Amino acid sequence: MNASNTASLSRRGFLKSAALLGGAMVIGFNAGGALAISTGSAPAEAVGFNPFVKIGPDGTVTVVVKHFEMGQGTSTGLTTLVAEEMNVPWEQMAVEFSPSDEKYKNLAFGGQGTGGSTAMANSYLQYRQAGAAARDMLIRAAAAEWKVEAADVTIENGQLVSGDKTASIGAFVEQAGMLEPAAEPVLKDAASFTLIGKDKLPRKDSMAKTTGKAMFAMDVTVPNMVYVTILRSPLFGGTLKSFEVGGAAEVNGFVDARALPDNSGVAVYAESTWAAIKARRSVTADWDNAAADTRGSAEMLSEYTEKLSAAPTYDVTGKGDLTEMEEAAKAASRSVSADFHFPLLAHAPMEPLNCVIEPTAEGGVRVHDGCQFPMITHPTVAAITQLPPEKVEIITYYAGGSFGRRANAQSDYHAQAAMAFVALGGEKAVKLVWTREDDLAGGFYRPMFAQRAHIGIGDDGKVSAWSQHTVAQSIFKGGPMESFVVHDGVDHSSVEGVVDTPYQLPMALGLTDYESPMPVLWWRSVGHSQSGYTMEVLMDMAAEAAGQDPVDFRLAHLDEEDENQARLAGVLKLAAEKAGWDGKQVDGKGRGVAVHKSFDTYVAQVMDVSLDAEGAISIDKVVCAVDCGVAVNPDVIRAQMEGAIGYGLGAVMRNEITLKDGIVEQGNFPDYEPLRISDMPVVDVHIVPSDKAPSGVGEPGLPPAGPALANAIHAATGKRITSLPMTSAGISFA
Repeated sequence: MNASNTASLSRRGFLKSAALLGGAMVIGFNAGGALAISTGSAPAEAVGFNPFVKIGPDGTVTVVVKHFEMGQGTSTGLTTLVAEEMNVPWEQMAVEFSPSDEKYKNLAFGGQGTGGSTAMANSYLQYRQAGAAARDMLIRAAAAEWKVEAADVTIENGQLVSGDKTASIGAFVEQAGMLEPAAEPVLKDAASFTLIGKDKLPRKDSMAKTTGKAMFAMDVTVPNMVYVTILRSPLFGGTLKSFEVGGAAEVNGFVDARALPDNSGVAVYAESTWAAIKARRSVTADWDNAAADTRGSAEMLSEYTEKLSAAPTYDVTGKGDLTEMEEAAKAASRSVSADFHFPLLAHAPMEPLNCVIEPTAEGGVRVHDGCQFPMITHPTVAAITQLPPEKVEIITYYAGGSFGRRANAQSDYHAQAAMAFVALGGEKAVKLVWTREDDLAGGFYRPMFAQRAHIGIGDDGKVSAWSQHTVAQSIFKGGPMESFVVHDGVDHSSVEGVVDTPYQLPMALGLTDYESPMPVLWWRSVGHSQSGYTMEVLMDMAAEAAGQDPVDFRLAHLDEEDENQARLAGVLKLAAEKAGWDGKQVDGKGRGVAVHKSFDTYVAQVMDVSLDAEGAISIDKVVCAVDCGVAVNPDVIRAQMEGAIGYGLGAVMRNEITLKDGIVEQGNFPDYEPLRISDMPVVDVHIVPSDKAPSGVGEPGLPPAGPALANAIHAATGKRITSLPMTSAGISFA
């Protein structure tokens, strides 16, 4: 999902509190704006704050991570910040996920959740301040005990030290917990960092995932549990009229089948996942499809194209009539025009959607899930089970990917699990499991997009006019985050990356919404996933029309006196330098470039491809430069760039969700093929040194990948690809 600029805490907004919890010193933040302090063994919740850092008597420091881990490295990154401020060795640090509680909210969008590449941007100061507060109180406690000045005490490698006196930090947790925390703990100077910026710091989740000890929601079993799968209408918008159990009753392990309370489907219960899947195949249902969408992909594309030819609904840039800019572009001595089509895309995480809901002895429910948006899941489950929020508990586990899928405004799979739980009487735990076919054929999608652009080149060789019309189904309209993203009717996620491009361009941008009951959702890098492609392919086309080198042409449209533009130019120059860019092309090979800013991070990529004897494309190498502010964990940043490049390449190469008579045609990875290891190029990542606030790295590596590949293919073959996926445009890959 999208998010605002880097979030940080003001002096008032940073709320510090220390207490003893079960023999451990805890430091946390409260949501009410008041300093909260407690001593003794009172539970933290009794004094109105939640722990962010726990320090045990044995010296172990546990970081309570409020941004869940789906592979992006939050458990490592946030732990690094605390360890840095406390001067505690890496081996002494532990991690646990926070419970569902609004006091663990994401400062970027005001509720508890992970998304928009905000984890480090939102938490950088928060976790450093918590670590600094702990360090300060431990030092003061030791100084009082040793009868020395606090300035004469340090923490070195997890040990309190003053002259010939040393002690583990765990030895002073009780005394430190009695102290008043500093109003504004002093943070370490960047020059003294030993962990922030350190290369090859071992990830905190790697060992557990390697050995199989890491718990994913799919691994969870609880007593008195049944498995459930949901039979849904094959059409979006269809509702249940009636159903027959039929042969499902004969399936070994079958338990029951019941209509969901909202008639969105039939819950099929069994003693195992396989039994539930098998039994579901025998259940027959009669659907009311009066409100369902029966359009196919070809019809939808035709409607998109028709809307492109009409006047846009919204003037996004406020530059007046889009037609006037279009006419100016066409009247230029040199011009380019292009239509772009981007298909529906699935998220397709490796771990299919699943969760467990069980009753508790206290009359509530407990949800076990790789929970990305507790801010939505918690009230959704409470409403369906008709329980007060305090009776709902969420335990968060590792998630096997998401790319946005696990965070949706309907909390769809949690809602299904809660309804299945209620429908069965609320006495048995239920484990909902979606198959991959369920998700590909009935999940949420990156919307279809259509773009039309006209660009004129002036006598000075620069863009003299740029008109662009976008048609897209809105992600945010009608949802709980509409007020954050939709302004004057414009869903910013439909035009981000174009309307706010750092390039200096005389641009008029129009937007038209497409109406459909198709469930659409943010997808990795949200609108940037298509705007980055459009902008960077068009910039290449414009450079070609101007007779200029693609890198030089881009730099000519950036004013490096402006910091924003200078940072974009900086990564472009660095990628070109590291790739040895000279503007020359070699027969049988192609080199393309793209650069894009998203989530306050700047990424440039130079991509090399080659042709085999049959003309099939091999992607050989990607040189990537990234400016994401302070590089907390360089190895994590490199991994995220590599992963985003691979995910982005796979999407533009082969992926599309198509419909026939309203029914999704793809079922699993054989016909929605992810990137294969044989497709993955060598990736060389270069991180720009920076003292700017850290920004996102989970998504920004994706937008330049597709256009860099497209521009490289054009250099090698002369083909411009403006309709995706590339295989549908006649491109074959070796």
